Amino acid sequence: MEKKEYAILAVIALATVAIGVFTTSQPLSTFFVESTRQFLSTTAAMAWITWWALVIGFAIAGGVEAWTSDEKVSDLLEGHGLRELGYGSLFGFVSSSCSYSAIATAKNLFKKGGSAAATIGAFMFASTNLVIEIGIVIYLLLGWQFLVADIVGGFMLIGMMAVGFVYLTPDEVIEQARDNIQDENDSTAQDPVCGMEVDPEEADFSTEHDGETYYFCSESCKDSFDPEEANTTIREQATSLSGWKALADKQWSEWGMLWDEIAIGFIFAGLIAGFIPEQVWTSVFSGATFGLPVYVFWTAVLGAVIGVATFVCSVGNVPFGAVLFSNGLPFGAVLSYIYADLIVPPIMDAYRDYYGTKFAAILSGMIFVSAVLTGFVIHFLFLGAGLIPAPSSVKIAEVKIEMNYKMVLNVLATIFFLFLYWLHSSDSVGDEGHGEHAHAAD
Repeated sequence: MEKKEYAILAVIALATVAIGVFTTSQPLSTFFVESTRQFLSTTAAMAWITWWALVIGFAIAGGVEAWTSDEKVSDLLEGHGLRELGYGSLFGFVSSSCSYSAIATAKNLFKKGGSAAATIGAFMFASTNLVIEIGIVIYLLLGWQFLVADIVGGFMLIGMMAVGFVYLTPDEVIEQARDNIQDENDSTAQDPVCGMEVDPEEADFSTEHDGETYYFCSESCKDSFDPEEANTTIREQATSLSGWKALADKQWSEWGMLWDEIAIGFIFAGLIAGFIPEQVWTSVFSGATFGLPVYVFWTAVLGAVIGVATFVCSVGNVPFGAVLFSNGLPFGAVLSYIYADLIVPPIMDAYRDYYGTKFAAILSGMIFVSAVLTGFVIHFLFLGAGLIPAPSSVKIAEVKIEMNYKMVLNVLATIFFLFLYWLHSSDSVGDEGHGEHAHAAD
């Protein structure tokens, strides 16, 4: 995130506290003490509950990134049929990117000939909203019903996006967007690790291999880069220390891209839970005054608007979503909120830079409408099947250090995390398999 985005989030945080101050019926001293306690306990509880899942999720993502190759992916995404959409969703699922990296990778696949439906639709959405980490965290904080809904709704949204690109967006607009990418300033380069665009003149990290210079967006991406590992098999990677070092480097790059958004998600969830009085939520979500369909629809719109306004993407959205659901935001509207992470203001601005104003407006509008409609439809599908959980089932309990499965999993995850960090930061581990390609520590 950039400094201006942090500044906006700080303003939102202060506004959250201000709402609590002006709406509480408690004495201010009591309100601040109780709210601060609730804020800290909720934030810590969410981190405690999800720590092991995040470690395992990032390790799996690192293994996929380190031990598999994405060469010729764009050749498989040239059409917009079920096969191409399936490949786009699969590649997105295993890519496990942050939203900013996902849009850069999708842009490059689109530039190389992939269809808008398979790259910007299926791949880009799946790589942020259908990945392993977000699935585990949704399961832990919101329950299995939300996990199933996220997957079913995700494919429904991808289908809506495909219909929008194929039947509603003029071909000349799509081709103009592709031309805009082709006409980009050739001075930019792609980070070979995370796919983000880098200006070689401003890049702080680079390396040379076989006469070619590679540029990186961060030191963690530079440390993760190893051109030699592409020629080894998955079994060779999984059974060698150098392969595990490659995994450690990749997963550390994932942490580098997402740790701040995850932390912000926990903090904002704690702020909302601690400082917004219950009567505020009761007044906002007062019930289906004009009928349930109207209520679910307008709250789905509200959920998507909140998703845009909070600037938080991917896994970081889930803790906040849990607080919203526990305070009355309907089931489908929570999904609309989670799905809207690809239209936060900085990302919409990137769309404009990549594709031009017209296509960016169409794409952003398409994602917003698809997120709202998907949340609306999924709500009634799950309501009819009796699968919508009660808001009271989504509780973030007080933090208690007890000898239970959470402690065991967190202890093991911490040991595993420290082991991967040691591999990542070590200069000597795995050098026998890569000659002179030692990695510098952060």
